[in-house]
Amino acid sequence: MNLSSLGFFHSLRSDQRNRQFAVIGLGRFGRAVCSSMHNSGYEVLAVDSDRNKVDQALNDRIATHARQIDSTQPAALREAGIFEQDTVIVAIGNYVQESIITTMNVKEGGVRHVVAKASSEIHEKLLKKVGADHVVFPEHEMGCELARSLTKPGILERFELDPENSIVELIAPENFHGKTIAELRLRSHFGLNLLAFSHKGKFVINPDPNTYLTKGTAIVVIGANRDIDRLPI
Repeated sequence: MNLSSLGFFHSLRSDQRNRQFAVIGLGRFGRAVCSSMHNSGYEVLAVDSDRNKVDQALNDRIATHARQIDSTQPAALREAGIFEQDTVIVAIGNYVQESIITTMNVKEGGVRHVVAKASSEIHEKLLKKVGADHVVFPEHEMGCELARSLTKPGILERFELDPENSIVELIAPENFHGKTIAELRLRSHFGLNLLAFSHKGKFVINPDPNTYLTKGTAIVVIGANRDIDRLPI
């Protein structure tokens, strides 16, 4: 997530009506979104131009309703009930023209929250110009995450605050074993702050500086990415 996304997610949280979702495009990304939301108890309307994908979504029970429509046609979107949804996810990413037209149609139809999948930076710019409130790059993000996990296997989770700073959960390096948090002097040596550490299956938040770390302990730190990369992991 970056700072430009904060307004969008704040809007989602403040809109108490936000309980109905529609997903346009039933490729792997669209199906994953449908399945996750539907399994969490949300109303999900799934649509696609391919009858087989619509039938498969119904057979797999990953959506509340599923319909075959041409999403580039505003009348079809209206008839399907897309404009009545709180949030619509345009998951057509690989078909740029259809993605842009569909996003424009949905936004012009009055949907408050529109999320669209992009396949390139130019695609992202075009989606935002026609009204997308939030744009995602699932393949790009997965690729970056895979690269990080392969090159920095000690990092378990990463939350990017912005392009330059992150909060990360990582396995404490070998040379942290038997030392107190104060002795590590993470702030002066690495420019990092330790927020929590694992203990007996739970995390201790804002730990005592005199706490000793042991081998295999997970720690959570915050700081600049360049400083996180300097850790001996």
